[in-house]
Amino acid sequence: MLISCKGNLDDVQKMGMSENEPIGVAEKINLVHTDSGKVKAILISPKMLDYSNRDFPFNEFPEGITLDIYDNENKKNIVVSDYAIIYNETKLIDLQGNVKIITSANDTLFAEQLFFDQEKEWLFTNKPVKYKQAEAVTNGIGFDANKDFSLAEVLEVTGYMTLED
Repeated sequence: MLISCKGNLDDVQKMGMSENEPIGVAEKINLVHTDSGKVKAILISPKMLDYSNRDFPFNEFPEGITLDIYDNENKKNIVVSDYAIIYNETKLIDLQGNVKIITSANDTLFAEQLFFDQEKEWLFTNKPVKYKQAEAVTNGIGFDANKDFSLAEVLEVTGYMTLED
């Protein structure tokens, strides 16, 4: 009788771990992303669950995020949501629940769900939105914008109100 042992680190790591469980949990996240010595983004979250052990890996932020994004002129856009999930392979971020974006120009977008395509640097949703600018508030269904909101559009306008100084 012959007995053989096979050393497979992946199998050992998976022992005792359900595929539905995260491979890691991080609390009190304060992640600073820099490029060439300049701060590009700061991500703050109470909790992150790492599901990189899945066939379609992702990171989940079940208690929400606050994300400060800085442009080349150090102007800051702020993104807040109750929940977020980042799909690693597609570079798509799904923001859900009381999503709010405040731009450096003080425009504000409110939505229940918003997606951000990191590769195309494009924001979009097909859900109801409220977009407040200095001169007006626009309500509607659907929204598209580039990352700096220089090309921002409410797709199906359901209401429009002009603001006075």
